[in-house]
Order: sequence, then C-alpha cells, then structure tokens
Amino acid sequence: MSGPWELLNRIAAAETAETVWSLAVAHFATCGFARANYGMTRFRKAGNMGSPDDAVYLTSFPPDYGQFYFRGGFYARTALYRWALENRGTCSWRWVEDRLRAGLLPPEEAQAVQRNAEWGLRAGITISFPDPTAHQRAAMGLAADTGLDHDAVDAIWAREGAALLAVANMMHLRLCQLPLPVRRPQLSQRQREALQWVAEGKTTQDIAALMGVSAAMVEKHLRLARQVLDVESSAQAVAKATLLNQIFRGDEVRNS
Repeated sequence: MSGPWELLNRIAAAETAETVWSLAVAHFATCGFARANYGMTRFRKAGNMGSPDDAVYLTSFPPDYGQFYFRGGFYARTALYRWALENRGTCSWRWVEDRLRAGLLPPEEAQAVQRNAEWGLRAGITISFPDPTAHQRAAMGLAADTGLDHDAVDAIWAREGAALLAVANMMHLRLCQLPLPVRRPQLSQRQREALQWVAEGKTTQDIAALMGVSAAMVEKHLRLARQVLDVESSAQAVAKATLLNQIFRGDEVRNS
C-alpha cells in the first residue's frame, strides 16, 4: 500500500495533533503548498468566533507571519475568512482577486489583499470544513509556493485536488478527536480526574473517596478546573473539557 491511502491511515492512527499536522503539511508541500494555516473553534458565538484562547491555530508559515496572521487577528480582516464563515467547500484565491478588481471588496478586505501581497501571497486554495454543530467552525488556507499563479493552482487542483482534499479532511477529523492545542492552559491530571467523576454523576464525597483526598481538596480541584476553562459551574467545565478533548481521553484507562 502506498500513496494517499497509506498517508490517510497514518494520519488516522496519529496520537498527537502535532503528528497529524506534520503529516498533512508534508503532503501539501509535495503538491506546491508548503505554507498552510488551519483554524478551528468549537465555541463560536453569535456574531463572533468566541474566545481566541479556545481556538486551535496551526501554521507552517514562518513564525513572523503566523504571529501576524493569528495572534494579531489579521485573519479576521480577510475576504476568505468571511467566505469560510458563510460557505462550505473550497475556494480559489482567484475569487478574491476578481472581486478586488471589480471593486466589490470592503476597504478592510481590500487592504488585507495588499498586505498579503507584501508577504508574497497571491494564489492558493481555502477549505471550509463541514461543521457538526453551529458552534464549531474550521477552515484551512493552502498558499501556493512562490512563482505559482492562479492558473498553476487550478492545474494542480485539477490533478491533485481530490487527494489534497481527502488528506485535509482526514487531518481535520483526526484533530477533532485529539486534545486540542489551544492557548488556554491544559487541565492538570487531578483536575481532569475530578471532572470525569463529576461527569459520571459522583458526589463530592464520592469523588473524595475515589481519589483518596479530602472533600475540600476535591472542591479545590474543581474550582481550579473552572478557572482554567473560564466557566462558572462544574457542569459547564465538564462540557467544555469534553469539547476540548481534555477528559475521557483515549490515552487514559480508568475503572469506575
């Protein structure tokens, strides 16, 4: 077995988000897209993407552009960000240039095109992934290598698009199953354990006995977990930790 099928199996079996990303990026690079950005949140709110601390940002761009694009919030000023919010599927960056020439882009988005041009970014493909819930949104941008124009990207996509999209979809699906590399601090092992017992319906006294600590210590673990996750109740903490894949992880085996 070789080619994309083997790669899809390797991505599906990867145990960390970093491994998933590196496998996918290596394949994208062989097709003319060495620079890629991926963003995903499961905490989208009406009118915005929720807290940046709860979003996943992965990039193979140089660190200075990654800092500018994600940390500086530049992505939210681009036409393709708006497109990804409103659509599913793939979009050639030719669409942006056509709209710019037709005078159809708002000033902020037109300025973003010029800023990207300063970084040598012109041609590429944006993928907006299907969302299982209204609160989740994920998208990825594949920037064409220097020297490739829209026609070259169209030719690559005609030849390699099906395999590229399959790799991107498998990458996204596997990332959704793993602990997400968000900016928000990770729960400690004891905080995760306490939340898991809460999720299983145990009382504070039950959890204290199961963990071999005092009830006061259980309350401390739960309070700190709520602080880390920026929620008000333990029930909310359980829900958020589950969405971030921080509890009931596949690498933990427990007996109730």
